[in-house]
Amino acid sequence: MTEHDDAPPLPADGTGTAGKAGTDMRDECRSAAGRNADRKADRKAGRKADWAAQKAAWRAAEKARKARGEAPDYGSGPMGPPNAFTLLPWLLLGMGAISNVIHGETPNPWIGAAGLLVFNSLYITLVFRAFDQRARQAPATRWCLAALGAVTCALAGAYGGTWLLFFPLLGLATGAVVRGRRLGQLLFGLSALAGVIGGLREGWDALGIVYGTFLSGMVTAAILALAETVRELRDTRQELARAAVDQERLRFSRDLHDLLGHTLSVIVVKSEAARRIAPRDMEAALGQVRDIETVGRQALTEIREAVTGYREASLAAELDRARSVLTAAGIEPVVRQSGPPLPPQTAALLGWVVREAATNAVRHSGATTWDIAVRGGTERVRLEITDDGRGVGSTPPGSGLTGLGERLAAAGGTLSSGPVPGGGFRVTAELPVEPAAEGDEGRG
Repeated sequence: MTEHDDAPPLPADGTGTAGKAGTDMRDECRSAAGRNADRKADRKAGRKADWAAQKAAWRAAEKARKARGEAPDYGSGPMGPPNAFTLLPWLLLGMGAISNVIHGETPNPWIGAAGLLVFNSLYITLVFRAFDQRARQAPATRWCLAALGAVTCALAGAYGGTWLLFFPLLGLATGAVVRGRRLGQLLFGLSALAGVIGGLREGWDALGIVYGTFLSGMVTAAILALAETVRELRDTRQELARAAVDQERLRFSRDLHDLLGHTLSVIVVKSEAARRIAPRDMEAALGQVRDIETVGRQALTEIREAVTGYREASLAAELDRARSVLTAAGIEPVVRQSGPPLPPQTAALLGWVVREAATNAVRHSGATTWDIAVRGGTERVRLEITDDGRGVGSTPPGSGLTGLGERLAAAGGTLSSGPVPGGGFRVTAELPVEPAAEGDEGRG
């Protein structure tokens, strides 16, 4: 028996330690490949789902805008506004020149290849700078456009044929970069130059190059100008919406200030009156308390109306409230009114002035008399309020008399206030009288 007779026999199925290791490695490779394929499939499915979700959200938003009667928002859809990437595929017009260089059909192919590299680099630089206003207007952009024109003329003049298609690309870049009246003049010049060079190289067959150069520049400029106009209109619309919201907030804050200031002043005055007379006349004190309850309920109603934006102060109602609160505060009111009936809007603005002036008189003036005169005319109405108090000025800007002055100014009127020589304080308001609508006579 030889020394090999003692070796253990191989398994009958041909597997051993090495065979098992190889099988395990193959299984692991297959498993890794399967996992990679699953991950790729998951990523692809995720991208499709995201795109479908974005598209569905955009369509739902557009349906909502249409239901509200608003214009479509084309700039926020899946396609979006034009950008630099939309101008890059036009470089495929140069594929014929690239094919000539690759197949050796161009004399001095290295020079042609270098020219192609420079042309493509300048073109890409220009189209990306064209969508940034600051970069588009920079001198460097003008130099890049001039260099692109020089390279185009050199390549088209040296080789002709398919190289003449670089002129339409030059026109496209020019339309993307140049704005205003200079664009037409420049495109006419480029088209004429393309006609001369193309005519020398290809004869009458170059007429298409001339047409393509001019048309590509004008169409590109028109599309980009339209996109910029749409974007500016959208920005303006958003700005107007923000301004409207700010105006409404300002209106509400002014109304709330005037309503609460006047109401709280009345409540304080009535409460003080009830406290003073309660020890000697409980029935009169209870009357003041009932007035406080009435004022509180009225204040809740007015605040609800102010929130909904439908409240307009009536001049007659405000004069009645002013008499009540001034009398309770120990101030004698004197009201004089003359002239024709006032339109509702004019009466409402003057009602706000009466409310604010009465509130300031109760809070700050320490006056004993309060005189108000309303003199109406055919064109303007004048309201003058005078008291004999300490002559305290208006409240800080944004509220009180300052806010009312802004309101009256917006309606074409004026509001002035200040101390009276010899003591006291005067508030004067003037407004144009609008023609009263039918059925408004006798109101105010």
